[in-house]
Amino acid sequence: MDSARNGSGVTPPAGPRWNFDASSDAAALITARGAVAGWAPAAEELFGYAAEDVLGRPVAHLLAQPEDPARAAGIAERCRDGPGWSGRVGVRHRDGSRIDVDLRVSGFFRVGGEECFLVSAHEQRRRWTADESVVEGFLARAPVGMAVMDRDLRYVWLNDTLERFGGVPREQRFGHRMSELLPGLQTEALEGRMRKVLATGEPVIDYEYVGWSWADPHRQHAYSTSFFPLMDATGAVTGVCYMVSDVTERWNARQLLTLVNEAGTSIGTTLDVRRTAQELADFAVPRFADFVIVDLLEPVLSADGHGAWLGDAGPAPARPSMRRTAMRSVREGCPEAVAQIGDVVHFVPPPNDGNLLLNGDPILIPVLDPSDTDWVTAQPVRADRVRDYGLHSLISVPMRARDTVLGLTTFVRSLNPISFRPDDVLLARELVARAAVCLDNARRYTREHTAAVTLQRSLLPHALSGGTALEVASSYQPADPSGGVGGDWFDVIPLSGARVGLVVGDVVGHGITAAASMGRLRTAVQTLADMEMPPDELLAHLDDLVLRLSDEQNDRDPTARGGSTFTGATCLYAVYDPVSRRCTLARAGHPPPVVVAPDGHAHFPEIPAGPPLGLGGMGFEATEIELAENSLFGLYTDGLIEGCDHDVDEGMAQLGRALADTRADLTTLCTSAVEQLVPTPQDDDIAFLLARTHVLGADHVVSWDVRADPAAVGLMRAAATRQVEEWGLGELAMTTELIVSELVTNAIRYACPPIRLRLLRDARLTCEVADCSSTAPRLRHARSTDEGGRGLFLVAQLAHRWGARYTAQGKIIWAEQELP
Repeated sequence: MDSARNGSGVTPPAGPRWNFDASSDAAALITARGAVAGWAPAAEELFGYAAEDVLGRPVAHLLAQPEDPARAAGIAERCRDGPGWSGRVGVRHRDGSRIDVDLRVSGFFRVGGEECFLVSAHEQRRRWTADESVVEGFLARAPVGMAVMDRDLRYVWLNDTLERFGGVPREQRFGHRMSELLPGLQTEALEGRMRKVLATGEPVIDYEYVGWSWADPHRQHAYSTSFFPLMDATGAVTGVCYMVSDVTERWNARQLLTLVNEAGTSIGTTLDVRRTAQELADFAVPRFADFVIVDLLEPVLSADGHGAWLGDAGPAPARPSMRRTAMRSVREGCPEAVAQIGDVVHFVPPPNDGNLLLNGDPILIPVLDPSDTDWVTAQPVRADRVRDYGLHSLISVPMRARDTVLGLTTFVRSLNPISFRPDDVLLARELVARAAVCLDNARRYTREHTAAVTLQRSLLPHALSGGTALEVASSYQPADPSGGVGGDWFDVIPLSGARVGLVVGDVVGHGITAAASMGRLRTAVQTLADMEMPPDELLAHLDDLVLRLSDEQNDRDPTARGGSTFTGATCLYAVYDPVSRRCTLARAGHPPPVVVAPDGHAHFPEIPAGPPLGLGGMGFEATEIELAENSLFGLYTDGLIEGCDHDVDEGMAQLGRALADTRADLTTLCTSAVEQLVPTPQDDDIAFLLARTHVLGADHVVSWDVRADPAAVGLMRAAATRQVEEWGLGELAMTTELIVSELVTNAIRYACPPIRLRLLRDARLTCEVADCSSTAPRLRHARSTDEGGRGLFLVAQLAHRWGARYTAQGKIIWAEQELP
């Protein structure tokens, strides 16, 4: 405001309203009568008067201008209304000098019944001014390039920095457009943004781009540019000004970080050594190089997954034997390569040797010279390829991880005219380091996976035989390597009386622990089956074993978790009798079997599911079904029927349809069913056991009821001898007579009727004596003075094997003989 509007003889300051700063402004309290009622220390510092010199005295003696009571009254009235007042005032310092201050009257209140005003002031500071030459010098030598373009986007002014950035003298720029002078820049995009500024009047801030300039034509630079409009007094846009900074270092650092982050998601997506090496080559071309080769030491690629050298393994061979594992080129077919994938190579950039792999740093050859003596002597073929394909720059980086040497990765440029620089070595080292860790992980996994697969396959049956009762086929498919080896198993167990036991199971978890646990369970099932246990009792004993194994594992390693702890299993056990065509089954949390009748109709018997093994405290129930001759009977693990694109019920239905052709070759049918249900690898093992049932007819089975009379022993001996001779097994007549005599005699003497004798001829000749006693037979070793007790001992000597099994009616003592 001016003095007239103020009502005072002082001039108000220009610019924004000044606010009181209590930390530095001089403050005083002035009464309505014009007397000084308060004096702050800052006021003493500014005016030179101590408080005792001014308190109570008129403030007018401090002014360096004539007193104007009317204007002073106007200011007071304005302050009473609230807005306050500010302006410039000349005051007199104690030393007599004049001081121009910015004055503010900002408060009105009463003190002891008298009106008072708060007055604050600070000395005016001279504003810095610069003449035209200073401003021009600043603009010309500023570290930021600047230029002014007219509405046709032609240069009308630029500073020295921009001239230096572009390498084009300013005299050649005036009157020309950017696109006419700097073809290496993104001039079309830049001029498009300038047109947008001209059209909208809105600035474009911090637009980044890369390109080449005449100042440094062999290196790409990055720039950050801002565009803003130039306006005349009427507000019309008359041109565009732009400012540009060279941000190459920042750009390169950001690009390095971006590449490294992308590499983390692109390299090491699988646990396959060769695939990981190829991912490194694929990622680097063409982002970083025009040709990349990855050579790995042969032990790294071996099935056992062991590395070649450790950090303390001593000196490396001069020409390390490696194998070309991956390569990629911007040229189709990699014509630059001397060796192809799978070939043995000994390439180390000369004059280096194998110690480069062991403890050497990356090798940077900014300019490859094919006429160099080292290359011509040590790598003559490669020297020719360098010359033929214009390979001009190379970086070789040893691949090491966890003190293990893995191989060598080489990056080469040919079509890209920019040679590798020391900064590029950092990126190459980072890419290779990440890939090396992934390769080492894959190598270690391969070693463990191979050991687990080997262990698992060694524990699975190598040959299956269902005797005359069953024709059997099997299919086992390991999990995809990314899922790890599982614990699926199956087995076919010959039992007495031409019966056959079928079992399939699945241990929870993956890895060597699961495979080893599977082996222990399979052995336990064989042992329990040999003890002639029915399916439900066998599963109960198996459940106790799993509980014990889990407790033992926890006792050995209380901190064990996940794959290192035995957490349980599922199992299905079935016993098929070819004489009665009856099949007895029980399952422990396992999928039900599939039964396909001879006419192709498939169904899944309703068998009580039972709890998985390892829960304890719960029972298992057995179910008996009848199977027609030439029926298909399939046992499988859940991996066969589970899929990402269908549920379990649909998988079971597909399995039934896949087995509809019951007359097909059993092995072919088994394999095709697995291929139909699981066309691609999955993360769970698959075990499938398929059997075709046969019947042991009347011409292979003969039985007699035995009277509980010692005289019946002779009759049974004679009947058995005749039957054996009728079967053409005369060589076994005598031993059969002795076995029948001993077994029937023991049944008459120690058991209770009814007693029954049965002979079966299948893969072996079996003699069975059934009675109603549940007393277990005991093999005795009689002394020379004993008159009896040698019956079972004699049977054991004559028979291939013998034993006893229990039935609902009692027990059966049996003995088998090998056929001639």
